Amino acid sequence: MTNETIYSPVAVSTRDFETVFKSHFKGLHAYACTIVKDENDAEDIVQNTFLKLWKKNELHKLDSVAAYLYKAVYNECLNFLKHQKVKQAYQNFAKNRMEQNDSAAYRANLKELQQRLDKAINELPQQCRTIFQMSRFEELKYMEIATRLGLSAKTVENQMGKALKLLRVKLVDFLPVLLILLTL
Repeated sequence: MTNETIYSPVAVSTRDFETVFKSHFKGLHAYACTIVKDENDAEDIVQNTFLKLWKKNELHKLDSVAAYLYKAVYNECLNFLKHQKVKQAYQNFAKNRMEQNDSAAYRANLKELQQRLDKAINELPQQCRTIFQMSRFEELKYMEIATRLGLSAKTVENQMGKALKLLRVKLVDFLPVLLILLTL
């Protein structure tokens, strides 16, 4: 095939275009791979470059097909890399936004839980509340609580059971949050 056939002022034939494609594809693909570091992306870039050239139907106007193709592939690679950076920046933004929202929601849930827990504890009967607070907040064992309050260990155990049962009923909406907090 001669240059006159490819570069004639008339529209380029499918066969001429195919010849250009076959003669330049491997080299352009290797070139694109060195820039984008991915064979599949490089293949897409080279194919898009040829598709644009085909749609323009200006192959016959080019002084150097190889120079045009390499420059076009280079530009497509740069555009691809810029687009990847934009996508990555958006993903980072979205991730940070979700974490902030999750963090804000977490803090709001935690605050509401604390308020409801305080209210529920205050609504416990006096002896029940005292035993619960000594057990959970002062971290005393049942025998230590019994000794301090002058009660039997069995009474302390029963009062703790009663406190936990009442709190469970009053805080049923927050059980999932409590389970998460306890696993952290």
